Amino acid sequence: MAIEVFNRYENKYLLDHTAYQKLYNDLLEYMEPDDYNKQHEFYSITNLYYDTAHDSLIRSSLAKPKYKEKLRLRAYGVPDQDTKVYLEIKKKVFGLVNKRRTSLKLQEAYDFVATGVEPEYREYMNKQVIEEIKYFLSRYDLMPKVYLSYERKALFCKNNRDLRITFDTNIRSRRYDLKLEHGTHGEYLMPQGQWLMEVKAEKTIPVWLAKMLSEHRMYRTSFSKYGNEYKKMLKASKIERESALYA
Repeated sequence: MAIEVFNRYENKYLLDHTAYQKLYNDLLEYMEPDDYNKQHEFYSITNLYYDTAHDSLIRSSLAKPKYKEKLRLRAYGVPDQDTKVYLEIKKKVFGLVNKRRTSLKLQEAYDFVATGVEPEYREYMNKQVIEEIKYFLSRYDLMPKVYLSYERKALFCKNNRDLRITFDTNIRSRRYDLKLEHGTHGEYLMPQGQWLMEVKAEKTIPVWLAKMLSEHRMYRTSFSKYGNEYKKMLKASKIERESALYA
């Protein structure tokens, strides 16, 4: 069974392709690709983020509060109506990320968020998380707002499975055609060839990793995929308004 509850710290780094290749090769001394990446170079992750009509969740998140939360629907690859997907609540409290998710079929997830009515229980669901999401939905009037997809490579530490590093590239987004089953088309969020690395650990990172990051001159950054998409959208809207004003 896939892990459905996470508590961990996540540190993010932006890399160009050359820096990614050098660091990735060095990491293989201590880490190994996850089971899927042992057979495929990448796997595709597709997400649908939910928010209010006035984007209150992402606006609150960008204000960097001590506590923030969001709801997203995640699939691995492009799903169809009967594909198992994950509906997730992701919270961050004083830097600690808590993620709770349940498996649902795609249409069950769509219906649950749209109506707030929990689906009929099936053995693949996490009933406790269903109840938590139901409460979350009662607090916010949510709708699908942003689609985000990317290709991922993931590594696990050979002697500590709590340490995981992921590399995401080809991050694409769209604010139209908000269906996971409609494919991965969209606008690129970052220049092609750039990578977002996330170091995920339940506790502090090992000394060897801290040393390696220092040697490669890797510096932590604040980068939210949804947050950066929202800021990009605001900038584009401002430019469009100004262009219309002076047309």
